[in-house]
Amino acid sequence: MNKPAARAEIFSVPLYIGGESKLAGFEKPTKLSSNEGAFGPPPGALKAISEAAASMHRYPDGGALKLRQAIGAKFGLDPERIVCGNGSDEILTLLIQSYGGPGTELIMSEHGFSIYEISGKLAGCTVLKAPEKDLTTDVDAILALVSPATRMVFIANPNNPTGTMLGQGEMERLRSGLPAHVLLVLDAAYSEYVERADYDAGVKLVDAGENTVMTRTFSKIFGMGGARLGWGYAPPAVVDVLNRVRPPFPINNFAAAAGIAALEEPGWLEMSRAHNGAERRRLAERLAQSGLKVIPSEANFILVDFVTTERAGAADAHLRRHGIIVRQVKSYGLPHCLRITIGTSEECSRVAELLAEFCHG
Repeated sequence: MNKPAARAEIFSVPLYIGGESKLAGFEKPTKLSSNEGAFGPPPGALKAISEAAASMHRYPDGGALKLRQAIGAKFGLDPERIVCGNGSDEILTLLIQSYGGPGTELIMSEHGFSIYEISGKLAGCTVLKAPEKDLTTDVDAILALVSPATRMVFIANPNNPTGTMLGQGEMERLRSGLPAHVLLVLDAAYSEYVERADYDAGVKLVDAGENTVMTRTFSKIFGMGGARLGWGYAPPAVVDVLNRVRPPFPINNFAAAAGIAALEEPGWLEMSRAHNGAERRRLAERLAQSGLKVIPSEANFILVDFVTTERAGAADAHLRRHGIIVRQVKSYGLPHCLRITIGTSEECSRVAELLAEFCHG
């Protein structure tokens, strides 16, 4: 050995590649590739960031107490059971590092969020993927994979990139079917967009025992993806573990101030949810009228099935020629599909027009 060598696990996963934002020939392309909020951040969040600049020379509160108190007040949760992180990705990764490792198994759904597999393999876990049913998490398939080595199960609900979700009854069935020592992690990044009545983001299951964690984010409905701000709600013992392994200052002053202000923005959640629901339905209907198959979604995006990889690529190229970037999902095992973020009314209309043009030649 004549040079430093990294652990073999580092090379077992591909690089994570986020949604594209640049397109040759377009100074400001329409970006519908990353499931970002349609309206950007709340005005109050921008003002809070500006005001926080004066204290840039001060280190942040490592425990993010004021932010945790604001989250608790907004969602009716105990701040002592909340942990904040540099995006919910960080919390998910810390959980895997803390409860996984060599000799353990992590179970996820077939088309689940890729960070579970990436972080799991980097931690030395064996990652198992349960087949889905109609692109929806299959509880029985997950339970069938459980073995003595299983330590964690990760479920995004609603799921990215499919937009499908499990109702509360199925989530409770999953939890009751797992051994008590297996940690169930519910990634509820898109929870604020859900309109179905049989949904709970994870609070009920977290409160019911010592073996479930819920994670949330400010990146979606609050339009703060660039601030990298997420949080988790967990049993006290899990919170203690996360506080021991998190970095000293996971949340910077700007993100914390923006997060508090975003939670206080009058009517923001209601306005954003109403817009998303209306535009999601309208876009899905217009694409269906063009003969395309749209997977039912409860998130701020839709997954469109073009049947073949070639046709999906051609549709993507057609949108790009007109300055619109959507997300190819080949890395999720869905090369025949495109994921389209719900943007403004004008952006959704343009997508519908261009795909109708594509379908009708």
